[in-house]
Amino acid sequence: MRPTVDFLLNDWLNVTGLTTRPRFADHSAETFAQVLDTCEKIARDKFAPFNRLVDTEEPRFDGEKVILPQATQDAWDAYAASGMLSAAQDYDIGGMQLPYTVESAANAFFSKASVSIGAGMLSVGNANLLMAHGTEAQKRVFALNEFSGRFSGTMCLSEPQAGSSLSDVSTRATPDGDVYEADPLGPRYRLKGNKMWISAGEHELTENIVHLVLAKIPGPDGRTIPGTKGISLFIVPKKLVDAEGRLTGERNDVALAGLNHKCGWRGTTNTLLNFGEGKFRPQGAAGAIGYLVGRAGEGLRCMFHMMNEARIGVGMAATMLGMAGYEASLDYARQRPQGRPTGPGGKDPAQPQVPIIQHADVKRMLLAQKAYAEGALALELYCARLVDEQHTGSEAAAKDAALLLEVLTPIAKSWPSEWCLEANSLAIQVHGGYGYTRDFPVEQYWRDNRLNMIHEGTHGIQGMDLLGRKVVMDGGAGLKLLATTINRTIERAVQAAGLAGQGAELAAALQRLGAATKSAWATGHPEDALANATPYLQAFGHVVLAWIWLDVALAVQAGAARHPEGFVQGKLQACRYFFAYELPKIDAWLAVVAERCPVCRETQDDWF
Repeated sequence: MRPTVDFLLNDWLNVTGLTTRPRFADHSAETFAQVLDTCEKIARDKFAPFNRLVDTEEPRFDGEKVILPQATQDAWDAYAASGMLSAAQDYDIGGMQLPYTVESAANAFFSKASVSIGAGMLSVGNANLLMAHGTEAQKRVFALNEFSGRFSGTMCLSEPQAGSSLSDVSTRATPDGDVYEADPLGPRYRLKGNKMWISAGEHELTENIVHLVLAKIPGPDGRTIPGTKGISLFIVPKKLVDAEGRLTGERNDVALAGLNHKCGWRGTTNTLLNFGEGKFRPQGAAGAIGYLVGRAGEGLRCMFHMMNEARIGVGMAATMLGMAGYEASLDYARQRPQGRPTGPGGKDPAQPQVPIIQHADVKRMLLAQKAYAEGALALELYCARLVDEQHTGSEAAAKDAALLLEVLTPIAKSWPSEWCLEANSLAIQVHGGYGYTRDFPVEQYWRDNRLNMIHEGTHGIQGMDLLGRKVVMDGGAGLKLLATTINRTIERAVQAAGLAGQGAELAAALQRLGAATKSAWATGHPEDALANATPYLQAFGHVVLAWIWLDVALAVQAGAARHPEGFVQGKLQACRYFFAYELPKIDAWLAVVAERCPVCRETQDDWF
């Protein structure tokens, strides 16, 4: 994996070029490599050896606290000590001012080693949200302590009765006293409600847990504003702190109601939390104390800062699980003897068996995994590079990067979640019957990855976001910019030896995608278009990945002299595989989109 990461960062994305910008001027190719080396070592030493342990020794509640294996604490401590929680932050608050592209690549090693041991992604996303929308006191007391690893963080959106329907959240927040607005940590409220599926919602890994909670504030008549416009965002710490971030010794009214036991990610506590039900009585009263973030009624807008960051993080987690399964099955295929070559006279049983990697169908499964996992890694790092451009590029470049990121975020989350899960399925298949046993890690990779199709929004939600909002916003500006960007790659490809055919195929696919987008909205009725939003998402994702692979192929071809022949040919062959076996799939998906197929929408309940 490391040679691929180095190639993508240096040859393809030219991250060293970022060091010409003031924010990254202290860095160099050497410092970037040192960060990758450090993270790779910590992941190898503190995470990977315990991946099976945290899967079998699930979190348990002893009535007072959640018990986790010591390895989980050791992994968290090592990660926090590395400085990676604050890697992208300013020097003056203890950060490294590291490009997000490098940070994302470095964190990929941990996802590959053991995706469920750490809670770093949520803590960093929580802190980043507060840095963007919190007060100076909230940043100092909560965000900075998360960046140091002293506190950890969660996001509390879903509720048992609401699931993904955030407009139906029933958690309530009422002002805490007549002088509630005077609290130095922000307007103080008392929250009451229940939150479900909260990852890392209870543990003893850190001194405190900072919950970011969506809730509604009732008006003078006791009623709340319907829909998402009435949602506000609150900081609800597990333990109360003073204005300097010191623990007061008082427990907030947040209690663990139960642990959820999922098929994967078993090393992470997944919780049902009760807020304000009176198990604890902070400052002598029932109700969880929470501090308003931003303005009332703008909670979802603030929370999207964390949600979008988490979506890219989930995409990377899915990617690295696919990569882990690919590498495991590749190693197995090279060592497992079975079968004999078929010659003109059939198979000769007198000949020795050959490693299964010599069989064409096993090569097919390995090529598919390589195309899915390495293509997804390139996509995630490309999106990370857009983040750096958005924050440090010229005004025009930053604007374009932000627009491209808007359009690509649903793909960055959903495509690896679907296709790297398929890679894990193929990894099991390569192992044959052994793949279904716990003697090999591939069945755990599949179970862990299956959750990523749900994490941070289902495929259906991502599809509706893409087709219902992202490709039509601002008169289709995002889709037009993406098409322009893809066409630049096509123009280079049609002049390159061996890639002209793929360039022409991508141009035709892009044209079909654009035509289907227009057809989907031809009636102007959202229900007509969005009934087939998921096939649209699948087709859109495959077009994007074909573009990514073509761009990567151009880069590896241009820098062929700097890499081993097998490395170069492997990338080019994965590109050929994607165009031959994967890109043609879009025609079936786009057909139902273009004709606004009503089969699913018109099906009645009693027909099942």
